[in-house]
Amino acid sequence: MQMDRYDATMKDTNLPLPPRIRPRQVVHDPETDPHDRLDSLFRAQMGRLTGGLSPMALAAVWADWSANLAGSPGKLMELGGLATRQTLDYAAYLARAAGRTEAPDDVIAPEPGDRRFRHPGWRKQPFHAMQQAFLLNEAWWDAATTGVRGMSRGHAHAANFAARQMLDAVAPSNFAPANPEVLEKARETGGVNFIEGARNWAEDQARIVGGKRPAILDDYVVGKDVAATPGRVVYRNHLIELIQYAPTTGRVHAEPVLIVPAWIMKYYILDLSPHNSMVKYLVSQGFTVFMVSWRNPGAEDAGLGMDAYRRMGPMAALDAVQEITGRDRVHGVGYCLGGTLLGITAAAMARDGDPRLASLTLFAAQFDFRDAGELLLFISDAEVAFLEDVMWREGYLDAQQMAGAFQLLRSNDLVWSKMQHEYMMGERARPNDIMAWNADATRMPYRMHAEYLRKLFLNNAFASNEYCVDGVPVTPRDIDLPIFALGTETDHVAPWNSVYKVTALTRSEVTFVLTNGGHNAGVLSEPGHKRRHYRVRVSSPRDHHVPAAAWSELADLREGSWWPEWTAWLADLAGEAVDPPPLADGYGPAPGTYVCMA
Repeated sequence: MQMDRYDATMKDTNLPLPPRIRPRQVVHDPETDPHDRLDSLFRAQMGRLTGGLSPMALAAVWADWSANLAGSPGKLMELGGLATRQTLDYAAYLARAAGRTEAPDDVIAPEPGDRRFRHPGWRKQPFHAMQQAFLLNEAWWDAATTGVRGMSRGHAHAANFAARQMLDAVAPSNFAPANPEVLEKARETGGVNFIEGARNWAEDQARIVGGKRPAILDDYVVGKDVAATPGRVVYRNHLIELIQYAPTTGRVHAEPVLIVPAWIMKYYILDLSPHNSMVKYLVSQGFTVFMVSWRNPGAEDAGLGMDAYRRMGPMAALDAVQEITGRDRVHGVGYCLGGTLLGITAAAMARDGDPRLASLTLFAAQFDFRDAGELLLFISDAEVAFLEDVMWREGYLDAQQMAGAFQLLRSNDLVWSKMQHEYMMGERARPNDIMAWNADATRMPYRMHAEYLRKLFLNNAFASNEYCVDGVPVTPRDIDLPIFALGTETDHVAPWNSVYKVTALTRSEVTFVLTNGGHNAGVLSEPGHKRRHYRVRVSSPRDHHVPAAAWSELADLREGSWWPEWTAWLADLAGEAVDPPPLADGYGPAPGTYVCMA
């Protein structure tokens, strides 16, 4: 009888759900909700101890891995068999090595790009035995964290990455008694290398604790040694300074060039030393060049979002360039995140019938973030929520936290190698301009960085027609401008096959270039740079279906710098030679003041 009454009640679909099970929209509001505020304060404090990495996100990764591995008896048997074979192979190796100073044949060879064991001392015992044990252990953990069925794709990559990071930290090369190169240095110097290394470590720690700039920035002064191409700041708002560079040719191409770098970095990566300055090269080729220099934000800028960066960045700069030059059309150049923002801007302009952009050049810039490289290892709902709380307290993401994430992507080169050479061997690395620029880090405003991570990385909104400008969606399909896009072969930040998707996402003719080098070194490929090559192919809207692997086979391989290829493409579009426009009156000489803000 009671069941009949229950069935009759459930058939009345107009009845509301009981309050205890009615779906509730969860809004996180630490400003007004005391419980949310406590959560945010707790997480923000935790973030100080973890460098901005979420322990909850890492726990979720390992829980996913361990639970699915425990439910895979076949995989466990496979790993057990691998461990047994490795143990027997290593025992046989030790038997062969007994009583010998030189190492027998490898049980397992280091990866081709592994620089940790290149010193000839690693071929002698007992160092070779320690190296082999480490590499076998590394191979086992690689097998244990790949191919575990049931794991989410993101967690699978993150588990493998985390295992590599933990193993890298305990590599024998990181310990002086186990490193033949360090011991050799100690014999040569009588142990003075350890004293020099301790001094180097103390100097670095004193600078960190004292909030001082990295020492390398004293060797490369902005405006003198780097960012030294002559020009003038011709426009300024709260977010940008716009630099117009002085012409060095009697005549220039009619249409100017506007460069929008990423605000995650100082703009002068594109105006380093005179010999490798892209800006200086462009000016020497007869282009009128403008550069956006972003402000280094503080706590007062916490509320600036992606749309503020679009309006006060490329849109404001376009207005100023037009007013100064009197030209109707401008060629936009975007680097990394600046290229993504310029693409969003171009799509919104095309949607609104604004014809001022004549072409787009994109350096290592992504529109589709599904395959956005190893940075995706740090991007999950749990990690973004954690970062939001860290940024909420300060109003921005600290530069050191951002730098730490990039260092983890190449920890062997950027963390452990530095520890070995500077702190154990006592050898300071010879400074160069790109190292100085890399140390001159910037902050990320709270709202902008949260929107960037959620909308682009997590939701892939721009490529999915879900990114809104002025309340209306925009998409790369809105863009039909000529595009020159550059990818780099060893890019950890924006993998070239992800950058290449611009050929399929837009309605444009795309000249795509793939050059050797990484995210920064591949872009800095001035003529005369040794051991440079690139591939190039033009994709029309009709052959956008060509996959990345097939593209690399179809493209033309050419030796040397890709810069002349780009400037020839740009010159064909930028109009005939005219008298250069005068430098506008403004706010003082380049590089301006924003680039010098700590």
